Amino acid sequence: MPVTDLLYGAYERRLARGLDPERLPRHVGAIVDGNRRWARGAGTGVDHGYQAGADKISEFLGWCDELGVEIVTLWLLSTDNLRRSADELAALLLVIERLVEDLATTGYRLRLIGNLDMLPAESAARLKRAADLTASIETGLAVNVCVGYGGRQELTDAMRSLLLEEAGKGRSLEDVASTLEVDHIAEHLYTKGQPDPDLVIRTSGEQRLSGFLLWQSVHSEFYFCDALWPALRRVDFLRAMRSYAARERRFGG
Repeated sequence: MPVTDLLYGAYERRLARGLDPERLPRHVGAIVDGNRRWARGAGTGVDHGYQAGADKISEFLGWCDELGVEIVTLWLLSTDNLRRSADELAALLLVIERLVEDLATTGYRLRLIGNLDMLPAESAARLKRAADLTASIETGLAVNVCVGYGGRQELTDAMRSLLLEEAGKGRSLEDVASTLEVDHIAEHLYTKGQPDPDLVIRTSGEQRLSGFLLWQSVHSEFYFCDALWPALRRVDFLRAMRSYAARERRFGG
């Protein structure tokens, strides 16, 4: 075994031992960025980059599960991604569909997050069938799979859902506006019933959220990693956990 591998192994173990389980995040969000750039650097096609990214997701979920993380939210396909060429979008959707089907056999509880009506009907149906297979699972890691997701789209859908629900009760727009509370909107988000993410990780060196969980991330901690998603190592993940654990969270200030 190369010396570098031995050193990294020792460093990983030291990082893991130094983590306080009481200070680790309960809910981790991940913006899995850099698949296409990784493919270019590796001299392979974009579809190979997407597949490498999907392979890393299974590994990442295992890391989270080992540390007792309860919920992981993965942003796999944004509403902006839907504007890509038909061939590239088809290749990406195929990888996502296969990934979700594979995850449905692992014992994780899957939840699809996003506006599936924006996807091709066949893709949406395939994703729903896979996620439905996990509906009866009540324990273990919960995995939110964001497809056809955009933060502005989520807020638009939440307000539309809220207004339609209130209209169905016979309430006027004026009545709704006069009694509207923050929690009323939260009840119509894609993630309703779940705690907000404690930590959001973004790979590829980009230091922005790009609309990821706009409402839910208001009190989240952020960790930006230079590694491209397919090249993310366990040591990078552990560094993110260490960084989070060392922070003193201040809500609202």
